[in-house]
Order: sequence, then structure tokens, then C-alpha cells
Amino acid sequence: MPASNSSNPTLDGLQQQVQGRRNFDEPPLEKWHPPLLGDIDIVIRSDGSWWHEGAPIAREEIVRLFASILRREADGEYYLVTPGEKWRLQVEAHPLLITAFDRRGEDLVATLNTGKQVVLDAAHGLFLDENREGVAGIQLKHGLTALCSRAAWYRLVAMAEEEGGDPVVRSAGECWRLSSG
Repeated sequence: MPASNSSNPTLDGLQQQVQGRRNFDEPPLEKWHPPLLGDIDIVIRSDGSWWHEGAPIAREEIVRLFASILRREADGEYYLVTPGEKWRLQVEAHPLLITAFDRRGEDLVATLNTGKQVVLDAAHGLFLDENREGVAGIQLKHGLTALCSRAAWYRLVAMAEEEGGDPVVRSAGECWRLSSG
């Protein structure tokens, strides 16, 4: 995907700009409204892998860093956002993957492919993606979503209990059905 601006950002350049900020886990994306500088040749494939200029991004720390500055806006597009730059990228399905589920007391915790852990609750609820064979995903901050990997989906189903003939999971006082029927 060619850049719509004559300057094409480099991965290292974006990484340097973001690393100068303090909060790497939860940067205040909602406060950043820089102008769109164009398209960056990054694709997040449906398997959760990140690609730049046709090659996989091998450095996990760059993927984690970029995932922390990723947001989906009202136009349905995905952007890497810093205080001074905004670049549009492509996402084939969901930008993140759930790699595992675990119980912490009564809470159900999803581990993402970035290593981040998210407690399922009212703000981070489960949904079934009918475009992905009804596999579960979760809602995340900044308009993002994460879909279950095969192993995480099987683990989640194994953790379900039956209620009214349907498999359900509970966490943080909430309940989600794992079937659309």
C-alpha cells in the first residue's frame, strides 16, 4: 500500500517517537488528535501477525508497542496514533488475538498475543463473530477487538457451564452465551 504522503514512516522512527512517552501500557490515545499523514504499509493479518512492507515484523517489542498506540475510529479504519502523527493501516479481521483464558477467583482473564491481560467484564465483554464461524472475541479499549485463537476458544468452551441448554461463561458479575442458537 503506497503512502498517500511523500514521507513514509519507518518502524524505527515511530518506535522512537512513542518511546519518548511515559505510559507504554495505556497511553492516552483518546487525548491525541494529530492530523492524518497517510497510509503506512502495515497489515495485521487474520492470524494476528503484523507485516510491514510485505515482511513479518519479527521484533515482538515493536508489535507490542504499536498495539498500544492502535485505535479504530468512527470511520471503521485503524490507525497508529502518537501525539504528533496518525497513520492508517490495514486489519484483515481483528487486530488482536486471545491466546489463553484463565480463572482468577471469579474473574475470567484473557491473555492477548501482545501479553496484555484483560478481565472480562461489562466494558470488555464477549461477542460471537459470525464471520469467523461463531468464535468468541472480546471488546477492548479504543474500538479494538480480539478474537480467540483456536486453543483459547477450546479452553473457553471447556470452562463453560450449561444454563438453559446453552454453554455460558461468567466473569465480573456478567454472563455470556457461547452459542448463537
